[in-house]
Amino acid sequence: MNSRKKKTSNKKTLNEMLHIAEPMLEFGHKQQMAYPRDGLFLFGPAGNPSHIPVTRYGVIGTREGVRRFRVWSEKMASPIAVPEPGVRSKAVEAHHVMFPGFSSAFKSEWPKEPHAVIDDIDSAEIDRSLHLTNRHEAIHTAVNLYVSRLIKENSRSENPPTFWFVVIPEIVYELGRPLSTVKKDDRIVGTVTITKRRAQELEKSPTLFGIEEEDADVYKYATHFRRQLKARLLKDQIVTQIIRETTLTPSEFLKSNGALQRRVEDPATIAWKLGTGAYYKAGGKPWQLANVRPGVCYVGLVYKVSDLASDARHACCAAQMFLSDGEGIVFRGALGPWYHTDTRQFHLDGPSATQLIEMVIAEYKLQHDVPPAELFIHATSAFTDEEWTGFQQACDPKTNLVAVQILDIKNDLKMFRPGAYPVIRGSALKVSDTSAYLWTSGYVPRLDTYMGPETPNPISVRILRGTCSLTTVLSDILGLTKINFNTCLYNDRLPVTIRFANEVGDVLISAPLEGEPRLPFKFYI
Repeated sequence: MNSRKKKTSNKKTLNEMLHIAEPMLEFGHKQQMAYPRDGLFLFGPAGNPSHIPVTRYGVIGTREGVRRFRVWSEKMASPIAVPEPGVRSKAVEAHHVMFPGFSSAFKSEWPKEPHAVIDDIDSAEIDRSLHLTNRHEAIHTAVNLYVSRLIKENSRSENPPTFWFVVIPEIVYELGRPLSTVKKDDRIVGTVTITKRRAQELEKSPTLFGIEEEDADVYKYATHFRRQLKARLLKDQIVTQIIRETTLTPSEFLKSNGALQRRVEDPATIAWKLGTGAYYKAGGKPWQLANVRPGVCYVGLVYKVSDLASDARHACCAAQMFLSDGEGIVFRGALGPWYHTDTRQFHLDGPSATQLIEMVIAEYKLQHDVPPAELFIHATSAFTDEEWTGFQQACDPKTNLVAVQILDIKNDLKMFRPGAYPVIRGSALKVSDTSAYLWTSGYVPRLDTYMGPETPNPISVRILRGTCSLTTVLSDILGLTKINFNTCLYNDRLPVTIRFANEVGDVLISAPLEGEPRLPFKFYI
């Protein structure tokens, strides 16, 4: 009985609740705020925005799509009010912040007229392409309508835009994704007759004259419009921001009863999100993490299997390097048999692990002249002895190397607290000295609400290799949920090292790549 009581007491001491303070962000004049919209509204972007006096963007789409873009673009230069209080709410919700106009928020001029315009994309050609029976041929043909024009314009112009808005009609969103289907009566027979299975066979045993291989090439491209477009533009280093026509002018798309065809966010929120993404893709730094330890570097690992691969054990490994200023670089590692049937996880061999981290450290030294003082590797899988040894061999002896497993927990654990709102963001349940459950979503005092639709789930954080304070690791991860420059939210649920891992990996395998792109993160999002 006594021993049983003592055992229970020890168990209680392990399940310790912590609260990780909300990471602050740094904006103009080194001012700090927790909410990106507050910081940009009051102080402007971080660093020195004067090197981007004008945000130089181009736009490509159908004639109607470009017209709709111009309608929206004209509003970006002026203030946009927050929504009026609703019937149920007596006051404006705290997460809504008036958009002050692009130049006021980002200290960069927003030209009402694009730097370059391509408005001759034929809507009939888009429609025909997306209705081709073979989905690989359909998406490849539709993407080519945009890619061919962008590459041509980029190569002929001596001063091309820093990034392009790619305006797509709704049919691209409806039929341009892997699970999209076309009604049988609406299908159009294309020119590709070879099957995917035959294309996989040709990868192993090519023909003598390569005739069949020409048709088989279409299967090397993903059946996802957005991912394929991003992948095919990497070689020419063209940055894009894809935007649906229904986002630009939702009032032009109505149902028969007069209601909006598609429910979209309010104009101020759309302006904040697209404005932040535009400023970042134009070369700016909207904000950065404040009070970050010098010399720290974060790496996210991801493994992706191509649809054309005949052996599911073979995967492409990629690494994303992130710094405290939020900038990320993507590295494509070796393709190999990384899937281990015993652990049901992907793991590199020693030499490949060394080579991948060597690339990361070499890039870090190019920017800082010295190797990182701390290097954190984030992954959803565990780390083998061989993999860990390979990572260590790539690092400087003075670099503190730490490997952390981060898992998205759906329904394993729920936490409740008294009152109308759920657990506070930053709450953590410590289960050992090296592992904890961390609530990266939950009630936020600044917003005076919880933005999610249901009881928030935590993420699992485990330090599997190396040595570092658990509190430090949790604090870093909480901060990494706040540097998604493709939106202007308070935070994401997952850190950026994991949040975009699948997205980056999907782009890397969505088209054949030549060499090692090693491009900034903005090319992939």
